[in-house]
Formats: sequence, C-alpha cells, structure tokens
Amino acid sequence: MAEPESTVINTDVKQKDPSKALVIAVTTRAIFNLEEEHKLYLEEGKEEYTRHQQANQDKPLPPGTAFTFIQAVQYVNKMILETNPAEDELFDILVLSNNSPESGVRIINSAKHYGLEISKFCFVSDKDSTEYLKSHGVKLFLSADRADVCNALRRGVSAALIFQQEVQAPSTPLRVVFDGDAVLFSDETDQVFQEQGLEGAVEYERAMEAVPMGEGPLKAFAMHLGKMRKKFSQEKSPIRTYLVTARSGRDMGIRAIKTLREWGLAIDEAFFMDGAPKGPILAQIQPHIFFDDGLHNIQGAQNLGVPSAWVP
Repeated sequence: MAEPESTVINTDVKQKDPSKALVIAVTTRAIFNLEEEHKLYLEEGKEEYTRHQQANQDKPLPPGTAFTFIQAVQYVNKMILETNPAEDELFDILVLSNNSPESGVRIINSAKHYGLEISKFCFVSDKDSTEYLKSHGVKLFLSADRADVCNALRRGVSAALIFQQEVQAPSTPLRVVFDGDAVLFSDETDQVFQEQGLEGAVEYERAMEAVPMGEGPLKAFAMHLGKMRKKFSQEKSPIRTYLVTARSGRDMGIRAIKTLREWGLAIDEAFFMDGAPKGPILAQIQPHIFFDDGLHNIQGAQNLGVPSAWVP
C-alpha cells in the first residue's frame, strides 16, 4: 500500500516499530475541538476552511473528546519506559486527517503546543483515509465521522465514533470501559433478545454457558491492551480496564466471565447492571474512554462528562 498523500514524521518523538506497538489512529476532530472549523468547511467550502486554518496556524485548537485518552496513553508509555528503557511494545499515536497538508500545519502546531507525542501526521485529502489503517498496523481507530468508522470496522480494524463534548480531565492511570455485547463480544445474544425477549435470551445463555461468545468489534484492541497491562503487577499497573454491561450477573454474567477467562483477558472490575442506567457507575470510574453500542448509554455518559465512543 502506498503512503498517504502526505505523511509528516514528528521528529520530536521517538518512532515506534508498528509491528510491535499498539498503534492508535485518531482523526483531527476526535482529538481536537474543530466544530466551528467543520461548520465553516460545510457552509463555506474547502478553500475558505484552508484559508482560515492557515491564518490561525499558530493558534492552538482546544482539546477534543479523545484528548485526555491520548494523554493517559502517553503516561502508560512513560511508566513502561521507566520500568524498561529498551521496551518496544508501546502505544503509538498517529493522526489521520482528511485535511490537505497546507491546512494541517495548525494540527501539528496544536499537538506540539500540548506536548502530545504523536509520531506521524497523515494528510489524505479527498480520499477514504481508512484504506491506510492496515498498512500502518492500526489496532484502534477513533473518528468523528460515522462513514470512516463503518469503513474501518469493515476492514477489520477496531473503531468507534467520537462525539464532541466537554470532557472533565480525569487523572491517571488510563481507565478504559467496555460494554459487553456487540462491543467486546459478538451480538449473538442481542439478536436472540430482539427475537425472543429477555426470557429467551436468558434461556439461550444458560444453554450456551460453556461455549465462549464470539468476538466483538473491539475484542482485538482489548486483547492488545490486556497484553500491555500484563507488563505490570495489578497494584502498579498504569492501565485499568472495566466491563460495564446491561447483562444481569445472576442469569447472564457467568458466560461473560467464562468467555473473558477463555480469551485470557483480565478485566479489573466487571459491573452487571441488569438493565439499570450505566451513568452512576461511569461517573464513579471516571474513564478516559467508554465504548458502547447503545446510543442511549452514550448519551447518558456524555451528560455526565464521560468521554464516550459509539461502536455502530
């Protein structure tokens, strides 16, 4: 696969080996708040947008929804390198942008202003940027564009849609919350629930208790995250992972726990909500990112200032 139209290597950051790193690609609208600029682009066109970005290239963009997640990821890298300076299994962040290189200068300047350790900026104007994800070894893609996220998922890359919101800046360590069905796990039980209701789903789960669930769209990313987490003891880990699922613990929790065990994926805490709202638990956890396939759960989390990513 050819390199994107223009890839800018950030020489201030040590370049990682993509075959060993956990590569996360974020779009500019996921990491910075570009809502006003995006509105300008839609209403006035590309030329006016480019002119605006060039005129403001030294004015840092405000942080977006994925900003604190990227900062927390950097903290994990710092902790890993303190333990082992030769370690090459690190997080690697690249920005994938549909901007032209001319309007991308502001993006690069903003990242440097905040001290974000982004190794590459890939500017792919007027193309489907997701075709470059596999060639960069991307394990997670965060975008504010639904079509991009759907394309990435179709390409077999863990991906989620970021909504712009005001985010409270949580402290370290990195805290990641996963929903279960249709996120970590496949949506097989969801489908039974749609067709046969709760009783049918509970019966199905009991019958299938010994059979691990299928893989969901974020399983691959969760497994890579779990591998990073194993570098540390549980007490000293700079990564904490959570399962917050609508399943009930009594009737439908056993299969979920057995599936995680079968995968070898250790989760720090699991909450089986039995259909109750997830907001109060999320407010307590204060994650850097919360992945869910239910828009009502995303909305509830956003209302509490929890950075949320929808897995369509």
